[in-house]
Amino acid sequence: MAGDQIDILKAEDTRRYDSVLEKLLDNKHKEELVIRALLAAARIGDERVVPQIEKKLNEGSPKLREMAAFALGEIESLKAADAVLKAIRDTTTPDLVRARLIEAAGKIAAANAGPANAPPESRDPKVVELGNAILDVLEIEDGRREKQHAETVRLGLTAVLRARPEGSDNVVATFLTSLNPRIRADAANTLARLRAKNANLALRAMLMSDADPIARANAARALGAADDKESVNLMIEAAVGDVDQRVRVSAIRSLALLRDPYAVEKLLEHGEKLLALVRTASGSGRPRRNTRPISNPSEKSELLEIASALGRLVPKTNDARTIKFLTNLGEFDRYRSPENEIAFARVAPKRYTEYMTAKRPELKNTREAEDAALQGVRELAGLGTTAEEMELKTSALEQLRRGLRNYQAGRTPPAEFSIPELLRSYAAFKPADLDKDLRPFLKDRSVYIRATAASLLADQPANGENFDALKAAFPTSLQTDKMENDAQLGILEAMYKLDKKASVGTLLIALNAPDYLVRRRAFEMLSDPALQTENAQISASLGNARGERRDQVLPYSPASGTRLGQVLNTDADYRRALARRNGSVRAVLTTQKGTFTIELLPEDAPLTVDNFVKLAKARFFNGVAVHRVVPNFVMQDGDPRGDGNGGPGWSIRCEINMVPFDRGYVGMALSGKDTGGSQWFVTHSPQPHLDGGYTVFGKVNERDMKVVDNIVRGDKILSVRIVEKRGRR
Repeated sequence: MAGDQIDILKAEDTRRYDSVLEKLLDNKHKEELVIRALLAAARIGDERVVPQIEKKLNEGSPKLREMAAFALGEIESLKAADAVLKAIRDTTTPDLVRARLIEAAGKIAAANAGPANAPPESRDPKVVELGNAILDVLEIEDGRREKQHAETVRLGLTAVLRARPEGSDNVVATFLTSLNPRIRADAANTLARLRAKNANLALRAMLMSDADPIARANAARALGAADDKESVNLMIEAAVGDVDQRVRVSAIRSLALLRDPYAVEKLLEHGEKLLALVRTASGSGRPRRNTRPISNPSEKSELLEIASALGRLVPKTNDARTIKFLTNLGEFDRYRSPENEIAFARVAPKRYTEYMTAKRPELKNTREAEDAALQGVRELAGLGTTAEEMELKTSALEQLRRGLRNYQAGRTPPAEFSIPELLRSYAAFKPADLDKDLRPFLKDRSVYIRATAASLLADQPANGENFDALKAAFPTSLQTDKMENDAQLGILEAMYKLDKKASVGTLLIALNAPDYLVRRRAFEMLSDPALQTENAQISASLGNARGERRDQVLPYSPASGTRLGQVLNTDADYRRALARRNGSVRAVLTTQKGTFTIELLPEDAPLTVDNFVKLAKARFFNGVAVHRVVPNFVMQDGDPRGDGNGGPGWSIRCEINMVPFDRGYVGMALSGKDTGGSQWFVTHSPQPHLDGGYTVFGKVNERDMKVVDNIVRGDKILSVRIVEKRGRR
């Protein structure tokens, strides 16, 4: 059994479906092994396995059939549509299996829906049929009332969000009055993401009186997305008076969407009280200059939401009270938050430039403040054509250009870390010589600067100079970038966008990259039928590359000089990972806000847990600042750079499983499939749209979530200690 389990991990690690996995799927004696092989097939995602999985829908235990349904959804192949539809409509199908079939229908429909802006009538008939089947099941469940199957409804509501069948808003709205608070919350979440306008009365009632805070928060989101102007008073009451911060921040965001100036006074009053509270708690009315903040209060996240809302509610008004609030908040926060900078630039563009000049000369070398200021300045690019606005734009553009020239000449500030943000802000002004100014940065020593320059050039005209500069940059990046693949991938994306046909030569080179993720993207681009019709060499080259297994992840080769996109695990690693049980290993995280524990889930994500444990034992996370907090969504950490781009110098594959992203669950952050490394997140509330798309590998109990809830961007993880019970499966 242990040898079979290792074979499965190896197949997943290489993204390989072959006779080994095929044989395991057909095991007649060990159902547990077949279930595990089905999960592996789902993670690998090769549609050749679909017929074999379809057979499992009608044989074995409900648990095996449930996994077969989940696997078909993860593979996302339209070839499975008929089998999924047949099993959904079979009245003998167990409820839990049907729930996973509905989930699969949503994933398959979403993956094959075509362009987002395509008209509904252009959809594949099978996609339409899958969407209608989801609605049919939800209508049946609604009719079952107190006997309805909660998991079917929960997964069905998320499937609606993915498939977006016509008429779904009316079906979803019926669940807003469910006796189950999770179903009410999920129904409101789906309506919010659909931007449905059909259930405003029911949503107002939820916002006003629902006992469940997540239901209230999602009702607030849905009303904002529906542009329900009549809910403004209720929204204001929730924004300043609800006892749960998740509800307040959702209501604040919705007030920003509703754009009703009536909300400004109440938001300012609430913001001023919060700011006075945290300034008093910090030990002084105003922090001294040239010192670190005395505290990083949990209310900071809510204050930044208020600032963002004000920026949308009173743009270009020069409102004195708003300016005072934003000024005070900026001073207290040491100007580190882009939300406040952007809001200030929107409300009072001219005053914002004066504020920057007068208040922050000593902070120019502070990375967080520099990046935040650059995002604030970027807002000036959207100003109009009055004389004053043109003068502000001209002055801002000249300062940005000067910053780029200073960097190129070897003078600082700004620091290298802020150049990507500087380039994005410069490009926002659309200067006439933008192409010429961007191209030299494709030769920069920083991979992130080159990646940013490539991304910006992708949005410029497809002229020969731009394309040739990108083409010349790729081989250099391939040779020099050993810890990050951002530039390689960014250059390929830009070349393909500018000129698919001319990019073929570089894409063929990319098929030989040591990094699987680079090769995979080249495979995807070269598989374009239009390109293959024009160039017969492409099919032969792809065939040769597959013959050399370059469509798989290859074993680590020291000669490549990089650990990116290669199999790094050995048999000893696999055995260690498989020996752990759920509940046998915990991570105790000490933070500036207290201590919380992650109960790791090695049975659900063995190699992800093993990777996290290795990094923790190497003290990788110690002292790393939390770089992302989105209230009522996630807290994210694990980036040594602090800007969301960093990692450990390697990538790990996804280990998608059936554990849902409820409150307090821990997942791997990604920039695409199989791009995890060191960044992880904890959910503040249920996030069903993440299910089946990100690896769940741990959970935090409700008591410890009080610590997580208090963490804000900039807080540090001081240490991570692994507590592990030894034992065998």
